[in-house]
Amino acid sequence: MRLLKIFSFLLIFLVGYNLYAENKAKIGENAPNFTLTDSYGKTHKLSDFAGKYVVLEWINFDCPFVVKHYKSENMQKLQKEFTDKGVIWLAICSSAEGKQGHFDNKEINKRINDYKAKMTAYLIDEDGTVGKLYDAKVTPHMYIINPEGKLIYQGAIDDIKSTDTEDVNKAKNYVKIALESAMNGKPIETKTSVPYGCSVKYK
Repeated sequence: MRLLKIFSFLLIFLVGYNLYAENKAKIGENAPNFTLTDSYGKTHKLSDFAGKYVVLEWINFDCPFVVKHYKSENMQKLQKEFTDKGVIWLAICSSAEGKQGHFDNKEINKRINDYKAKMTAYLIDEDGTVGKLYDAKVTPHMYIINPEGKLIYQGAIDDIKSTDTEDVNKAKNYVKIALESAMNGKPIETKTSVPYGCSVKYK
């Protein structure tokens, strides 16, 4: 009887794990839908943006790699360039309460204003559900979803792993290149890359 209970438990666990794994984000497949609240208390669903390009940017304002891209204004320039073209840009913070990068809404909005950030919304994922669904590993970890809802890029923002602002202009910006290619009907040469940055501060 005890062995039967153990077997039943393992079977339920494996079925649940497989369903979870099947729903995780994969290049070329439908990006998993999610619902998160932004720093102003507004709720956003990924499905609300069907028919548009969407960029997901995992963020932690205290991470030196994130600071590099905001201090140099590299991230803001990208945000503005593509939101001006109708792209939805969602910054997502999966830092758990008490961990680096977790702030109250007032502090989040202060930093957004101080940096003059141009993201569409800053979404709060403090339990890490969405981060784990997308297998976000670092900040910044970048994703691009096309108007059909397919994930077409995931990885690093560029090809120079450093915290030096002087490296920004030397780097090959994967996100910019992928968006320009996709929006002009051209194939994306680099669909995945190894992301670099601070580990996402999950609970």
